[in-house]
Amino acid sequence: MSVSYTVPGLEKAQAETIIGLLQTRLSAYNDLHLTLKHVHWNVVGPHFIAVHEMIDPQVELVRGYADEVAERIATLGGSPKGTPGALIADRSWDDYSLGRDTALAHLGALDLVYTGLVGDNRGVIAETGDLDPITEDMVIAQTAELEKFQWFVRAHLESMGGQLTTAGATGETGAADASRADG
Repeated sequence: MSVSYTVPGLEKAQAETIIGLLQTRLSAYNDLHLTLKHVHWNVVGPHFIAVHEMIDPQVELVRGYADEVAERIATLGGSPKGTPGALIADRSWDDYSLGRDTALAHLGALDLVYTGLVGDNRGVIAETGDLDPITEDMVIAQTAELEKFQWFVRAHLESMGGQLTTAGATGETGAADASRADG
């Protein structure tokens, strides 16, 4: 990818680096909002309505993040790729693995989804800090809200003793199984 222009104060090579980082966030946010809608449609059980209604505002927030990231890419002189093919090409994670399942199982799996996403965002924050504080600030603000939603998810998964049912789980299915067993 080669940009023909970028914002004042950035070299083209810096912009290209930032655009590459942001493209991975765009794909991650597109994947997350689709995953959250999938959970919204497939959650069942006694906690159904609480989780069903908790997820929709997050879907809208994450869709907004995708738009904000895409617009930043364009501002930097790049071409945001929001196609299904781009999402698959950029993917470094597995597809969400649960179908119709209990609210606690989905929340257990979502806890791990958010752990991966927040960790990746923190990597982008670290890489953009010296290059572009505007992009860094944008991703920091997005990450803060994602961390808060993960806290909402984890509130459902925390035992009376303060332990997460997902502690030590290495995959979505394992986290879902651990959450089902505790719920």
